[in-house]
Amino acid sequence: MLSRLSIRDIVLIEKLDIDFQPGLSVLTGETGAGKSILLDALSLALGARGDASLVRHGAAQGQVIAVFDVPRNHPARTLLADNAIEDDGDIILRRLQTADGRTRVFVNDQPSSVTLMRDVGRALVEIHGQHDERALVDPGAHREVLDAFGGHLGAVRSTGEAWRHWRACEQELSRHRAKVAAAAREADYLRAAVAELTKLDPQPGEETDLAELRASMMRAEKIASEIHDAQDVLSGPSSPLPQLASLLRRLQRKVTEAPGLLDDVVKSLDEAMLSLDAARSGVEAALRATEYDPQRLEKAEERLFSLRAASRKHSVAVDDLAQLRDTMSADLADLDAGEERLHGLEKQATAAR
Repeated sequence: MLSRLSIRDIVLIEKLDIDFQPGLSVLTGETGAGKSILLDALSLALGARGDASLVRHGAAQGQVIAVFDVPRNHPARTLLADNAIEDDGDIILRRLQTADGRTRVFVNDQPSSVTLMRDVGRALVEIHGQHDERALVDPGAHREVLDAFGGHLGAVRSTGEAWRHWRACEQELSRHRAKVAAAAREADYLRAAVAELTKLDPQPGEETDLAELRASMMRAEKIASEIHDAQDVLSGPSSPLPQLASLLRRLQRKVTEAPGLLDDVVKSLDEAMLSLDAARSGVEAALRATEYDPQRLEKAEERLFSLRAASRKHSVAVDDLAQLRDTMSADLADLDAGEERLHGLEKQATAAR
């Protein structure tokens, strides 16, 4: 039964809430009292054609809410179930009509279509008027009467459930067919991509590690270059050490010929030789200690280039390449098992039919 009718800004009505009690309810009034406006508002909530002229003058929109209290086995609830509309209690039909001609429909507070609202409305309300449709000429009502008279309502429900199960099987079959067809078109690409990424074998965090190693090696390369220059000066062909050693030997021979004259010079040259020799040893040790390895740097750069090239090719981050490979492998597995799954769904749909 209709338990409540709420009207806002429809024609002449600014605000009206009517609660209906069980039994017969009668609305009376003389001509022009507004009885037809109530019927027009109710019809709007039942899926009738909307019109901007129904909105009260000066209002941006009008709204009608019709609340129905019906049994659990009512045909209207079957319509809700068939259209995935939540149904936890009363059936609530809400219609918004804007002054610019737009309309919005809600069934149990879920956005819906005028067609569904009209179908649910027909199952809930029968309006008798000079030009209104009557259940007497509605084939659906004929079936309900015949089924009830013949005691077939249980069979009707079970048939409806079987039909919905069959439709669900058909829809699942259709989705899987489309998925298999799409996967088949991409099979060659998937296989090539999986082979490429498997060979590349990207690891999470590898790009960051390689970038840090590359930066460290490049810094070491610059340091090593300076150390090499120092080594060339101290140990290369232009090193002053041989000349200083020769000079020191000559002066040491002259020390005895001129006592006290060259002692400080010889001592200073000897200390300089020791310092330069220590510096040369230190440079050689520093060169050995540097982490710069040209071959290692080259390998790191090549690996980093390969990872980033694959990242650009597949439009994913380097760290997501491994996940992409696994996803593609799963898609290939689905493709390989697709025919078997498809056959099973076809058998299931046939059995449901």
